[in-house]
Amino acid sequence: MTSKTRRWLVLPVVVGLAGCGDSGNTTASDSGTMTQGTVDPTGTPTGTTPTMGGTATDTDVTAGSMTNGMTMSTTDTPTSTVGPTTSTTGPTTSTTDTTTTTTTAATATDTTAGPGTDSTGMTTGGVCRPGETDGMGMAEKSYIFIPSENLDDVAKVNTQTLIEEARYKIGPGGESASRTAVSADGRYVVVNNRQTGRSTMLAANVEDCVDTNANGMIDTSQNSGDVRPWGQDECILWQIQWPYGGAWDDGPRGVTWTPGTWDPVQCKYVDPKVWIGYMAQDQTSVHLVRVAVDGTVEETIVVPGWNGSGFAPYGAALDPDFKPWFSSLRGEFVRVNTDVNPITVDRFTPPGNVQSYGFTVDPDGHPWFGGNCGPITRFDPDTQTYTAIPGTETGCWRGVTADKNFTWVANNSPCALAQVDRMTNTLVAQHNTNPCSTAIGLSVDIEEFVWLVDMGGWAWKIDPDNVPAMQQVMVPGSHYVYSDMTGGQLKSILPQ
Repeated sequence: MTSKTRRWLVLPVVVGLAGCGDSGNTTASDSGTMTQGTVDPTGTPTGTTPTMGGTATDTDVTAGSMTNGMTMSTTDTPTSTVGPTTSTTGPTTSTTDTTTTTTTAATATDTTAGPGTDSTGMTTGGVCRPGETDGMGMAEKSYIFIPSENLDDVAKVNTQTLIEEARYKIGPGGESASRTAVSADGRYVVVNNRQTGRSTMLAANVEDCVDTNANGMIDTSQNSGDVRPWGQDECILWQIQWPYGGAWDDGPRGVTWTPGTWDPVQCKYVDPKVWIGYMAQDQTSVHLVRVAVDGTVEETIVVPGWNGSGFAPYGAALDPDFKPWFSSLRGEFVRVNTDVNPITVDRFTPPGNVQSYGFTVDPDGHPWFGGNCGPITRFDPDTQTYTAIPGTETGCWRGVTADKNFTWVANNSPCALAQVDRMTNTLVAQHNTNPCSTAIGLSVDIEEFVWLVDMGGWAWKIDPDNVPAMQQVMVPGSHYVYSDMTGGQLKSILPQ
Protein backbone atom coordinates (compact mmCIF):
# COMPACT_ATOMS: atom_id res chain seq x y z
CA MET A 1 0.00 0.00 0.00
CA THR A 2 1.49 3.33 -1.01
CA SER A 3 1.28 6.63 0.81
CA LYS A 4 -1.25 7.77 -1.77
CA THR A 5 -3.81 5.34 -0.37
CA ARG A 6 -3.10 5.79 3.31
CA ARG A 7 -5.17 8.16 5.41
CA TRP A 8 -4.84 9.49 8.92
CA LEU A 9 -7.81 8.82 11.13
CA VAL A 10 -8.07 11.81 13.45
CA LEU A 11 -9.00 15.23 12.11
CA PRO A 12 -8.95 16.72 8.61
CA VAL A 13 -5.85 18.83 8.13
CA VAL A 14 -6.00 21.95 6.06
CA VAL A 15 -2.97 22.11 5.78
CA GLY A 16 19.30 30.27 5.58
CA LEU A 17 22.24 29.81 6.44
CA ALA A 18 25.15 27.90 4.93
CA GLY A 19 27.71 25.84 6.78
CA CYS A 20 27.09 24.70 10.32
CA GLY A 21 24.40 26.98 11.63
CA ASP A 22 23.45 30.47 12.61
CA SER A 23 26.43 31.36 14.72
CA GLY A 24 29.05 28.77 13.86
CA ASN A 25 29.92 28.56 17.55
CA THR A 26 29.91 25.53 19.79
CA THR A 27 28.90 26.27 23.36
CA ALA A 28 27.42 23.02 24.68
CA SER A 29 29.32 21.10 27.31
CA ASP A 30 31.34 18.08 26.18
CA SER A 31 30.91 16.33 29.50
CA GLY A 32 28.11 14.11 28.23
CA THR A 33 26.02 14.85 31.29
CA MET A 34 22.42 15.93 31.61
CA THR A 35 21.24 18.61 34.00
CA GLN A 36 17.66 19.02 34.98
CA GLY A 37 15.91 21.88 36.74
CA THR A 38 12.45 23.25 37.19
CA VAL A 39 11.04 26.72 36.70
CA ASP A 40 8.00 27.32 38.89
CA PRO A 41 6.25 30.59 38.07
CA THR A 42 3.58 31.39 40.61
CA GLY A 43 0.83 33.91 41.06
CA THR A 44 -2.54 34.63 39.56
CA PRO A 45 -2.72 37.09 36.66
CA THR A 46 -5.06 39.97 36.36
CA GLY A 47 -6.82 40.18 33.03
CA THR A 48 -8.98 42.32 30.83
CA THR A 49 -10.92 41.53 27.72
CA PRO A 50 -9.52 43.18 24.57
CA THR A 51 -12.10 45.13 22.59
CA MET A 52 -12.26 46.06 18.96
CA GLY A 53 -10.39 49.28 18.36
CA GLY A 54 -9.43 49.69 22.02
CA THR A 55 -6.50 49.01 24.30
CA ALA A 56 -6.38 46.24 26.85
CA THR A 57 -3.72 45.59 29.46
CA ASP A 58 -2.80 42.65 31.64
CA THR A 59 -0.16 43.31 34.24
CA ASP A 60 1.25 40.85 36.73
CA VAL A 61 4.92 40.53 37.66
CA THR A 62 5.70 37.58 39.86
CA ALA A 63 8.89 36.15 41.27
CA GLY A 64 9.66 32.47 41.70
CA SER A 65 12.64 30.19 42.11
CA MET A 66 14.38 27.30 40.42
CA THR A 67 15.48 24.12 42.10
CA ASN A 68 19.09 25.17 41.62
CA GLY A 69 18.53 28.32 43.67
CA MET A 70 18.35 30.78 40.78
CA THR A 71 15.67 33.44 41.00
CA MET A 72 13.34 34.38 38.18
CA SER A 73 10.80 37.03 37.40
CA THR A 74 8.40 37.58 34.55
CA THR A 75 7.94 40.91 32.81
CA ASP A 76 6.42 40.57 29.38
CA THR A 77 5.04 43.46 27.35
CA PRO A 78 4.02 42.27 23.88
CA THR A 79 2.29 44.61 21.47
CA SER A 80 -0.53 42.58 20.03
CA THR A 81 -3.12 43.07 17.34
CA VAL A 82 -5.85 40.70 18.41
CA GLY A 83 -9.50 39.80 18.01
CA PRO A 84 -12.36 41.11 20.11
CA THR A 85 -13.27 37.99 22.08
CA THR A 86 -12.11 36.02 25.17
CA SER A 87 -10.42 37.30 28.29
CA THR A 88 -6.94 36.61 29.56
CA THR A 89 -6.87 33.55 31.80
CA GLY A 90 -4.36 31.09 33.15
CA PRO A 91 -3.88 30.46 36.85
CA THR A 92 -0.17 29.77 36.49
CA THR A 93 0.69 32.84 34.46
CA SER A 94 3.40 35.29 35.42
CA THR A 95 2.76 37.97 32.88
CA THR A 96 2.80 41.62 31.92
CA ASP A 97 0.83 41.78 28.68
CA THR A 98 -0.10 44.99 26.88
CA THR A 99 -2.29 44.75 23.81
CA THR A 100 -2.89 47.63 21.47
CA THR A 101 -5.32 48.67 18.75
CA THR A 102 -7.01 45.83 16.94
CA THR A 103 -6.92 45.84 13.15
CA THR A 104 -8.43 42.43 12.44
CA ALA A 105 -10.42 39.88 14.36
CA ALA A 106 -9.79 36.16 14.72
CA THR A 107 -12.71 33.79 14.58
CA ALA A 108 -12.42 31.57 17.65
CA THR A 109 -13.03 27.85 17.40
CA ASP A 110 -16.72 27.09 17.81
CA THR A 111 -17.27 25.32 21.12
CA THR A 112 -21.05 25.54 21.27
CA ALA A 113 -22.27 23.75 18.16
CA GLY A 114 -24.06 20.50 18.89
CA PRO A 115 -24.20 17.29 16.85
CA GLY A 116 -25.04 17.73 13.21
CA THR A 117 -22.44 20.06 11.71
CA ASP A 118 -19.36 21.75 13.06
CA SER A 119 -18.22 25.33 12.49
CA THR A 120 -16.90 24.47 9.02
CA GLY A 121 -20.21 22.91 7.96
CA MET A 122 -18.80 19.39 8.09
CA THR A 123 -21.13 16.66 9.34
CA THR A 124 -20.23 15.23 12.71
CA GLY A 125 -21.16 11.83 14.02
CA GLY A 126 -22.36 12.80 17.48
CA VAL A 127 -20.49 11.23 20.40
CA CYS A 128 -17.20 9.75 19.24
CA ARG A 129 -13.55 9.32 20.17
CA PRO A 130 -10.34 10.51 18.48
CA GLY A 131 -9.57 8.18 15.62
CA GLU A 132 -13.15 7.37 14.67
CA THR A 133 -13.93 8.33 11.10
CA ASP A 134 -17.58 9.38 11.20
CA GLY A 135 -17.72 12.80 9.62
CA MET A 136 -14.00 13.33 10.02
CA GLY A 137 -13.51 14.47 6.45
CA MET A 138 -10.32 12.44 5.96
CA ALA A 139 -7.96 14.13 3.48
CA GLU A 140 -10.31 16.71 2.02
CA LYS A 141 -7.81 19.56 2.34
CA SER A 142 -4.09 19.49 2.95
CA TYR A 143 -1.65 22.38 2.73
CA ILE A 144 1.97 23.13 3.45
CA PHE A 145 2.80 26.72 4.44
CA ILE A 146 6.33 27.65 3.36
CA PRO A 147 7.77 30.98 4.56
CA SER A 148 10.29 33.06 2.59
CA GLU A 149 12.91 34.81 4.67
CA ASN A 150 13.70 37.29 1.89
CA LEU A 151 10.17 38.09 0.66
CA ASP A 152 8.35 38.66 3.97
CA ASP A 153 5.63 36.22 2.99
CA VAL A 154 4.36 32.67 3.33
CA ALA A 155 3.18 30.43 0.48
CA LYS A 156 0.11 28.19 0.78
CA VAL A 157 0.69 25.07 -1.33
CA ASN A 158 -1.92 22.36 -1.83
CA THR A 159 -0.10 19.10 -1.03
CA GLN A 160 -2.38 17.08 -3.29
CA THR A 161 -2.53 19.26 -6.43
CA LEU A 162 0.96 20.78 -5.87
CA ILE A 163 -0.48 24.20 -6.72
CA GLU A 164 0.41 27.31 -4.74
CA GLU A 165 -3.07 28.63 -4.03
CA ALA A 166 -2.20 31.82 -2.14
CA ARG A 167 0.63 33.90 -0.72
CA TYR A 168 0.40 36.23 2.27
CA LYS A 169 2.52 39.10 3.57
CA ILE A 170 3.37 38.41 7.21
CA GLY A 171 4.77 41.83 8.11
CA PRO A 172 5.60 45.26 6.72
CA GLY A 173 9.19 44.36 5.88
CA GLY A 174 12.48 42.96 7.12
CA GLU A 175 10.72 40.04 8.83
CA SER A 176 13.11 37.14 8.06
CA ALA A 177 10.42 34.51 8.54
CA SER A 178 11.82 31.15 9.61
CA ARG A 179 9.17 29.06 11.37
CA THR A 180 5.53 28.13 10.72
CA ALA A 181 3.15 25.94 12.70
CA VAL A 182 -0.27 24.64 11.70
CA SER A 183 -3.04 23.84 14.20
CA ALA A 184 -4.37 20.28 14.55
CA ASP A 185 -7.55 21.06 12.64
CA GLY A 186 -5.56 22.87 9.96
CA ARG A 187 -7.52 26.10 10.38
CA TYR A 188 -4.81 28.37 11.77
CA VAL A 189 -1.18 29.02 10.89
CA VAL A 190 1.37 31.02 12.90
CA VAL A 191 4.50 32.42 11.24
CA ASN A 192 7.45 33.58 13.37
CA ASN A 193 9.67 36.42 12.18
CA ARG A 194 13.07 36.37 13.85
CA GLN A 195 14.31 39.75 12.61
CA THR A 196 11.37 41.90 13.74
CA GLY A 197 10.25 39.84 16.74
CA ARG A 198 6.79 39.50 15.23
CA SER A 199 4.42 36.53 15.18
CA THR A 200 1.61 36.57 12.62
CA MET A 201 -1.43 34.30 12.41
CA LEU A 202 -3.51 33.59 9.34
CA ALA A 203 -6.61 31.54 8.61
CA ALA A 204 -6.25 28.63 6.19
CA ASN A 205 -9.99 28.55 5.41
CA VAL A 206 -11.79 31.55 3.97
CA GLU A 207 -14.72 30.93 6.34
CA ASP A 208 -12.39 31.81 9.23
CA CYS A 209 -11.22 35.06 7.63
CA VAL A 210 -12.81 38.35 8.72
CA ASP A 211 -14.48 40.98 6.54
CA THR A 212 -12.84 43.90 8.32
CA ASN A 213 -13.77 46.53 5.72
CA ALA A 214 -17.42 45.36 5.72
CA ASN A 215 -17.68 45.18 1.93
CA GLY A 216 -19.52 41.87 2.04
CA MET A 217 -16.60 39.74 0.84
CA ILE A 218 -13.25 38.41 2.00
CA ASP A 219 -10.38 40.28 0.38
CA THR A 220 -7.57 37.75 0.28
CA SER A 221 -4.92 36.28 -1.99
CA GLN A 222 -6.30 34.11 -4.80
CA ASN A 223 -3.07 32.69 -6.22
CA SER A 224 0.72 32.81 -5.97
CA GLY A 225 0.98 36.11 -7.82
CA ASP A 226 -1.77 37.83 -5.84
CA VAL A 227 0.07 39.08 -2.76
CA ARG A 228 -1.90 41.79 -0.94
CA PRO A 229 0.01 44.58 0.84
CA TRP A 230 0.60 44.12 4.53
CA GLY A 231 -2.60 44.80 6.46
CA GLN A 232 -4.89 44.35 3.45
CA ASP A 233 -5.37 40.57 3.36
CA GLU A 234 -8.37 39.64 5.48
CA CYS A 235 -7.09 36.14 6.14
CA ILE A 236 -4.34 37.63 8.33
CA LEU A 237 -6.05 37.55 11.73
CA TRP A 238 -3.54 39.10 14.11
CA GLN A 239 0.07 39.96 14.72
CA ILE A 240 2.00 40.24 17.98
CA GLN A 241 5.14 42.31 18.38
CA TRP A 242 7.03 40.61 21.20
CA PRO A 243 9.28 42.50 23.64
CA TYR A 244 12.27 40.52 22.43
CA GLY A 245 15.96 41.35 22.82
CA GLY A 246 15.96 43.38 19.61
CA ALA A 247 18.54 41.39 17.70
CA TRP A 248 18.08 38.90 14.86
CA ASP A 249 19.07 36.00 17.12
CA ASP A 250 16.54 36.99 19.83
CA GLY A 251 13.36 36.93 17.74
CA PRO A 252 10.71 34.18 17.93
CA ARG A 253 11.63 30.87 16.36
CA GLY A 254 10.32 27.76 18.12
CA VAL A 255 6.54 27.38 17.77
CA THR A 256 4.06 24.55 18.27
CA TRP A 257 0.33 24.14 18.81
CA THR A 258 -1.63 22.17 21.35
CA PRO A 259 -4.77 20.63 19.82
CA GLY A 260 -7.16 21.89 22.49
CA THR A 261 -9.77 19.91 24.40
CA TRP A 262 -11.52 16.93 22.86
CA ASP A 263 -15.29 17.46 22.47
CA PRO A 264 -16.98 14.06 21.88
CA VAL A 265 -20.25 15.72 20.90
CA GLN A 266 -18.70 17.75 18.10
CA CYS A 267 -16.20 14.94 17.44
CA LYS A 268 -13.27 17.35 17.34
CA TYR A 269 -10.77 19.28 19.41
CA VAL A 270 -11.79 22.79 20.44
CA ASP A 271 -9.94 25.83 21.81
CA PRO A 272 -6.42 25.13 20.51
CA LYS A 273 -3.42 27.09 21.78
CA VAL A 274 -0.10 28.03 20.26
CA TRP A 275 3.20 28.12 22.18
CA ILE A 276 5.97 30.47 21.03
CA GLY A 277 9.49 31.03 22.34
CA TYR A 278 11.63 34.16 22.10
CA MET A 279 14.64 35.72 23.83
CA ALA A 280 13.65 38.28 26.45
CA GLN A 281 14.94 41.82 26.49
CA ASP A 282 17.60 40.96 29.05
CA GLN A 283 19.07 38.56 26.43
CA THR A 284 19.81 36.00 29.15
CA SER A 285 16.38 34.46 29.68
CA VAL A 286 13.71 33.22 27.30
CA HIS A 287 9.95 33.62 27.35
CA LEU A 288 7.70 30.69 26.47
CA VAL A 289 4.23 32.08 25.82
CA ARG A 290 0.84 30.47 25.30
CA VAL A 291 -1.51 32.32 22.94
CA ALA A 292 -5.19 31.72 22.18
CA VAL A 293 -6.51 31.66 18.61
CA ASP A 294 -7.79 35.22 19.02
CA GLY A 295 -4.31 36.51 19.89
CA THR A 296 -4.77 36.76 23.66
CA VAL A 297 -1.52 36.05 25.51
CA GLU A 298 -2.67 33.70 28.27
CA GLU A 299 0.57 32.45 29.78
CA THR A 300 4.20 33.51 29.98
CA ILE A 301 6.86 31.19 31.40
CA VAL A 302 10.33 32.62 31.97
CA VAL A 303 13.38 30.35 31.73
CA PRO A 304 16.40 32.24 33.11
CA GLY A 305 19.99 31.59 32.14
CA TRP A 306 19.05 30.04 28.81
CA ASN A 307 21.83 27.95 27.27
CA GLY A 308 21.33 28.23 23.54
CA SER A 309 24.43 29.81 21.98
CA GLY A 310 22.84 33.23 22.44
CA PHE A 311 19.78 32.37 20.35
CA ALA A 312 16.09 32.19 21.18
CA PRO A 313 14.51 28.72 21.48
CA TYR A 314 15.31 27.19 18.14
CA GLY A 315 12.63 24.57 17.57
CA ALA A 316 9.46 23.28 19.20
CA ALA A 317 7.14 20.27 19.07
CA LEU A 318 4.39 18.63 21.09
CA ASP A 319 4.62 15.22 22.74
CA PRO A 320 1.79 12.65 23.11
CA ASP A 321 1.02 14.01 26.61
CA PHE A 322 0.35 17.39 24.94
CA LYS A 323 3.42 18.93 26.58
CA PRO A 324 5.38 21.42 24.45
CA TRP A 325 9.14 20.92 24.04
CA PHE A 326 11.53 23.69 23.03
CA SER A 327 15.06 23.06 21.76
CA SER A 328 18.05 25.35 21.45
CA LEU A 329 20.93 25.89 19.08
CA ARG A 330 23.71 23.62 20.43
CA GLY A 331 22.54 23.77 24.01
CA GLU A 332 19.74 22.76 26.34
CA PHE A 333 16.15 21.80 25.64
CA VAL A 334 13.09 22.02 27.87
CA ARG A 335 9.75 20.31 28.46
CA VAL A 336 6.83 22.49 29.54
CA ASN A 337 4.75 20.56 32.06
CA THR A 338 1.31 21.93 31.30
CA ASP A 339 -0.36 19.18 33.32
CA VAL A 340 0.58 20.71 36.68
CA ASN A 341 -0.42 23.93 38.41
CA PRO A 342 1.71 25.96 38.54
CA ILE A 343 3.31 24.96 35.26
CA THR A 344 6.91 23.75 35.58
CA VAL A 345 9.73 23.43 33.05
CA ASP A 346 12.17 20.51 32.97
CA ARG A 347 15.58 21.45 31.59
CA PHE A 348 17.94 19.00 29.89
CA THR A 349 21.50 19.48 28.66
CA PRO A 350 22.62 16.84 26.14
CA PRO A 351 26.22 15.73 25.58
CA GLY A 352 28.30 18.28 23.71
CA ASN A 353 28.58 16.16 20.59
CA VAL A 354 24.81 16.35 19.97
CA GLN A 355 25.14 19.90 18.56
CA SER A 356 21.35 20.31 18.40
CA TYR A 357 19.85 22.19 15.46
CA GLY A 358 16.76 20.67 13.82
CA PHE A 359 14.21 19.23 16.26
CA THR A 360 11.03 17.18 16.46
CA VAL A 361 9.18 14.77 18.77
CA ASP A 362 8.13 11.43 17.27
CA PRO A 363 4.78 9.62 17.82
CA ASP A 364 6.34 7.66 20.71
CA GLY A 365 7.25 10.85 22.55
CA HIS A 366 10.99 10.75 21.80
CA PRO A 367 12.70 14.05 20.89
CA TRP A 368 15.08 13.92 17.91
CA PHE A 369 17.92 16.31 17.08
CA GLY A 370 19.70 17.00 13.83
CA GLY A 371 23.26 17.82 14.87
CA ASN A 372 24.97 20.70 13.11
CA CYS A 373 27.65 19.53 13.00
CA GLY A 374 27.02 16.42 15.08
CA PRO A 375 25.10 13.16 14.80
CA ILE A 376 21.38 12.56 14.46
CA THR A 377 20.36 11.84 18.04
CA ARG A 378 17.28 10.41 19.79
CA PHE A 379 16.44 11.23 23.42
CA ASP A 380 14.42 8.88 25.63
CA PRO A 381 12.68 10.91 28.37
CA ASP A 382 11.90 7.78 30.42
CA THR A 383 15.50 6.57 30.69
CA GLN A 384 17.03 10.03 30.06
CA THR A 385 19.47 8.51 27.58
CA TYR A 386 20.74 9.76 24.24
CA THR A 387 21.22 7.52 21.22
CA ALA A 388 23.44 8.74 18.39
CA ILE A 389 22.55 7.10 15.07
CA PRO A 390 25.58 5.22 13.69
CA GLY A 391 26.85 6.58 10.40
CA THR A 392 25.60 10.14 11.00
CA GLU A 393 28.54 11.47 13.03
CA THR A 394 29.99 13.60 10.23
CA GLY A 395 26.83 15.06 8.71
CA CYS A 396 25.77 18.68 8.73
CA TRP A 397 22.13 18.07 9.67
CA ARG A 398 19.27 20.56 9.56
CA GLY A 399 15.47 20.03 9.72
CA VAL A 400 13.94 16.90 11.28
CA THR A 401 10.54 15.22 11.04
CA ALA A 402 9.15 11.81 11.94
CA ASP A 403 6.38 9.58 10.64
CA LYS A 404 5.13 6.29 12.08
CA ASN A 405 8.16 4.34 10.83
CA PHE A 406 11.03 6.70 10.11
CA THR A 407 12.78 9.87 11.18
CA TRP A 408 13.78 12.07 8.24
CA VAL A 409 16.63 14.58 8.45
CA ALA A 410 17.90 17.13 5.92
CA ASN A 411 21.66 17.06 5.34
CA ASN A 412 23.96 19.74 3.95
CA SER A 413 27.13 17.67 3.91
CA PRO A 414 26.45 16.01 1.56
CA CYS A 415 23.24 17.61 0.33
CA ALA A 416 20.77 14.80 0.92
CA LEU A 417 17.80 13.45 2.86
CA ALA A 418 18.54 10.88 5.57
CA GLN A 419 16.06 8.14 6.42
CA VAL A 420 16.38 6.59 9.90
CA ASP A 421 14.46 3.54 11.10
CA ARG A 422 12.85 4.63 14.37
CA MET A 423 12.52 1.12 15.77
CA THR A 424 16.11 0.02 15.23
CA ASN A 425 17.78 3.46 15.36
CA THR A 426 19.68 2.68 12.18
CA LEU A 427 20.40 4.77 9.09
CA VAL A 428 18.43 3.28 6.21
CA ALA A 429 19.74 5.54 3.44
CA GLN A 430 20.78 9.00 2.39
CA HIS A 431 18.66 9.96 -0.59
CA ASN A 432 19.89 12.40 -3.21
CA THR A 433 17.73 15.15 -4.62
CA ASN A 434 18.43 16.66 -8.01
CA PRO A 435 18.78 19.59 -7.88
CA CYS A 436 19.90 20.16 -4.31
CA SER A 437 20.89 23.63 -3.12
CA THR A 438 20.50 23.71 0.67
CA ALA A 439 18.14 21.11 2.11
CA ILE A 440 16.43 22.71 5.12
CA GLY A 441 12.90 22.09 6.38
CA LEU A 442 10.94 18.86 6.70
CA SER A 443 7.29 18.10 7.40
CA VAL A 444 4.82 15.23 6.88
CA ASP A 445 1.43 15.88 5.29
CA ILE A 446 -1.92 14.27 6.08
CA GLU A 447 -1.38 11.47 3.53
CA GLU A 448 2.03 10.70 5.07
CA PHE A 449 4.09 12.14 2.25
CA VAL A 450 7.34 13.72 3.42
CA TRP A 451 8.02 17.30 2.30
CA LEU A 452 11.60 18.54 2.02
CA VAL A 453 11.99 22.30 1.55
CA ASP A 454 15.13 23.62 -0.16
CA MET A 455 16.43 27.16 0.36
CA GLY A 456 16.98 27.38 -3.38
CA GLY A 457 13.28 28.03 -4.05
CA TRP A 458 11.55 24.69 -4.25
CA ALA A 459 10.24 21.74 -2.26
CA TRP A 460 10.10 17.97 -2.76
CA LYS A 461 7.06 15.78 -2.18
CA ILE A 462 8.31 12.33 -1.27
CA ASP A 463 6.51 9.00 -0.98
CA PRO A 464 8.29 7.01 1.79
CA ASP A 465 7.50 3.85 -0.17
CA ASN A 466 9.11 5.18 -3.35
CA VAL A 467 11.60 7.91 -2.47
CA PRO A 468 13.31 8.12 -5.91
CA ALA A 469 9.98 9.14 -7.49
CA MET A 470 9.95 12.41 -5.52
CA GLN A 471 8.20 15.38 -7.16
CA GLN A 472 9.70 18.87 -7.29
CA VAL A 473 7.41 21.81 -6.51
CA MET A 474 8.70 25.29 -7.33
CA VAL A 475 8.05 27.82 -4.55
CA PRO A 476 9.86 31.15 -5.19
CA GLY A 477 11.84 32.61 -2.31
CA SER A 478 14.61 31.67 0.08
CA HIS A 479 13.11 29.19 2.52
CA TYR A 480 14.91 28.97 5.82
CA VAL A 481 12.49 26.95 7.91
CA TYR A 482 12.50 24.34 10.70
CA SER A 483 8.98 23.65 11.84
CA ASP A 484 5.69 21.80 11.38
CA MET A 485 4.61 23.44 8.11
CA THR A 486 1.76 20.97 7.53
CA GLY A 487 0.53 20.19 11.04
CA GLY A 488 1.81 16.64 10.55
CA GLN A 489 3.92 16.51 13.71
CA LEU A 490 0.97 17.60 15.80
CA LYS A 491 -1.30 15.08 14.07
CA SER A 492 1.17 12.26 14.61
CA ILE A 493 1.00 12.43 18.40
CA LEU A 494 -2.80 12.58 18.68
CA PRO A 495 -4.66 9.44 19.87
CA GLN A 496 -5.35 7.09 16.97
